[in-house]
Amino acid sequence: MRISYAWLRDYLKLDLPADELAEKIERTAVEVDGVIRPSEGLKKVVVGHVLECVPHPNSDHLHICQVDVGEADPIQIVCGAPNVAAGQMVIVALPNSWIGGHTKIKRSKMRGEVSNGMLCALDELGFDEKLVPKEVADGIFILPADATPGEPVFSYLGMDDEIIDMSVTPNRGDMLSMNGTAHELAAIYDQTPTMPKVDLTEDAADLADDDLNITVQADEQAVPQYKMRLIKHVTIKPSPLWLQIRIWNAGMRPINNVVDATNYILMQYGQPLHAFDFDQLDAGQVNVRFAKAGEQLTTLDGEERDLLATDLVICSNDKPICLAGTMGGLATEVTDQTTSIALESAIFDAVKIRKTAHNHNLHSEASMRYERGIDHGATEKALDAAAAMIAKLGNGTVTSGVVVGRDEDVKPVEVAITLTRINHVLGTDLSLDTVSDLFKRLDFPTTVTDDTFNVTVPSRRWDIHIPADLIEEVARLYGYDNLPSTLPTGQPTIGKLNETQQAIRDARKLMESAGLTQAISYSLTTDSKARAFALHASDVTTLDFPMSSERTTLRLSLIAGLLDDLAYNNARKEQDVALYEQGRVFFSQPEQVRPKEVEHLAGAITGSMVKTAWDTAATPVDFYQIKGIVAGYLKSLALVDPISYVATTAHAEMHPGRTADIYVGDQLVGFVGQIHPTTAKAYKIRETYAFELDLAALIALPKARQQYQPISKFPSITRDVAMLIDDTVTNADIVALIHDKGGAHLQDVHLFDLYNGKHVPEGKKSLAYTLTYQDQAATLVDEDVTKAFDKVLSALTEDLGAEIR
Repeated sequence: MRISYAWLRDYLKLDLPADELAEKIERTAVEVDGVIRPSEGLKKVVVGHVLECVPHPNSDHLHICQVDVGEADPIQIVCGAPNVAAGQMVIVALPNSWIGGHTKIKRSKMRGEVSNGMLCALDELGFDEKLVPKEVADGIFILPADATPGEPVFSYLGMDDEIIDMSVTPNRGDMLSMNGTAHELAAIYDQTPTMPKVDLTEDAADLADDDLNITVQADEQAVPQYKMRLIKHVTIKPSPLWLQIRIWNAGMRPINNVVDATNYILMQYGQPLHAFDFDQLDAGQVNVRFAKAGEQLTTLDGEERDLLATDLVICSNDKPICLAGTMGGLATEVTDQTTSIALESAIFDAVKIRKTAHNHNLHSEASMRYERGIDHGATEKALDAAAAMIAKLGNGTVTSGVVVGRDEDVKPVEVAITLTRINHVLGTDLSLDTVSDLFKRLDFPTTVTDDTFNVTVPSRRWDIHIPADLIEEVARLYGYDNLPSTLPTGQPTIGKLNETQQAIRDARKLMESAGLTQAISYSLTTDSKARAFALHASDVTTLDFPMSSERTTLRLSLIAGLLDDLAYNNARKEQDVALYEQGRVFFSQPEQVRPKEVEHLAGAITGSMVKTAWDTAATPVDFYQIKGIVAGYLKSLALVDPISYVATTAHAEMHPGRTADIYVGDQLVGFVGQIHPTTAKAYKIRETYAFELDLAALIALPKARQQYQPISKFPSITRDVAMLIDDTVTNADIVALIHDKGGAHLQDVHLFDLYNGKHVPEGKKSLAYTLTYQDQAATLVDEDVTKAFDKVLSALTEDLGAEIR
């Protein structure tokens, strides 16, 4: 909401700097984005009077103008604007002046003719092109005839004003109007605002009811109020300059005197209005209802829109002519041929308008106010004010009476609160007189009985309903800076992380110590990516109103987001990337109201984790490297149950021969492996390995108590064994058997050689292991180790069919 400081002075006596006023608003009411000074950065831009305008001898579109700029002699300026003519008052940028876009104007020659400056259009002064009136959009702006040549142009265009740009929060919709803002500032500065008066003259002989007939078919919740007035014999023309200035300083484009009047009242009262060309209505019939399936409406922006059953529409003889509270229809647009105006003022349900604006992507000044609330008590007053202004600006007459389709009995809200409660919540010691004065400044009629305030809240402050709202008002006006500061009482506690938080933090540290870099990706993705890499079967959760087609569905896995990150890096020539992400995934079942949020940990690596150096060769990541990272992390958790890796083909997006599910005991906690080449190609990445772990499940699993054990002071003994064994026998099977038969002193089993080439029979492989024996309490003797080792050799031969070499 852009508030004109000059307009505010029509309401209040304000002489403080605009920056100070903006800071006060921000401290007390709503956030302020900044103060806009339209003339800032402009220099030597003055009023000029075109004395003569002749065609340029060397151009078919340029003109040579002699312009009076208040100096002893006129200056010559070459201008290409199609609407320049002798006798006009124009905007002149003198030589060495500065105009919009920090552009300096110099004396120059155009097609051989000297040009001492420039005749300016509004956009050349820095106006947004969307705010420039259409009649001068392709030419220069013409100033009023009484403008004085040589004077700075800024006061004639309202550019000497200061605009306070407020970011109004949803609960303070009353400040989306000049009246509401004036009431707020009057309370802040303890003034009585001068509110606008409505001077409406009606034609008693011409009754509006005779020409207009309104039927409201929608329910009372959707349309609490709907009223219209009829203005006849209106002449459509551009608005006077003072009105255009107020319109464009508020951030809207001047259209004509009728539309500008409705926008002016919108800014003044916060009440959206709409003007229909009465002659385009079917016999003056107006009805308000919900749209029907298959109906269409061409709106003022020229777009043909398919209406939805949730859309409120204004109809004439049941034919849609307007999207209620959002945008009018093209068929009933006010044009230069319009002579009679049917003016609408209504209250529509905020939720309905919000849905319509969102579904049709039509967010307007009107819909924004309906969404945040409207003063139900000012609907007819705003209608009268707009009718009076249209009649005055268009030399028309207002027919007698308001045509009412639906009305409501608007009563002020009464709220009671005690002084004791106010002081208790705010920690203050305010007196009855102080609080009474604050309610008086708010213009809330108040009666005091003993310790209790009975406050009557006018309809313009529809955000106040309960005692807590009044406490907030007292705190705001009294000043947050004036509230006492106290330290909390009680025994302080030492802040620390809980078990889950500590486990998550430890997981991040371990991933980073392993060489991975943290990534954070979006929780929302496409439907196909959301379903990919899911650890458990689940429905997906989709948004009803996604912001884009790329962010429609909550993810079931973290890997898809990491692959997007890898693709982003690969596209920028970063081929060696190792990323991890710790975040939540969202599992959903049909019977669930909302999805279950589960903490996961995932990683993805492509290229090499070791850079090439003079003594080191880069080694592409493989299955065993990423499995080693996962194994190292799982070992750090000291899980009670054994960890196992089981080859799987259940994950369609993973390589069927290089992927393993990870189990702790019998519980599936994740998977690790290579991304399927087809999936990698779809993401435009190279060979990539990834893992995903159910972090929440891992945290919940039982842990062994980790205790310190001193290093044994007794020597260890090693034995090596090499064997030929079937390819179908896994390393895990062999290691498990060795540990089972190796005896109490077997400390470690290490695979140091794997051979599967020449001199090895078909279907066989050669494996070699080192077994380490050590006693924590005594020195082992060879006989004991040999005895235990022989048991291992026998078991390998008998149970697994190994051939010891």
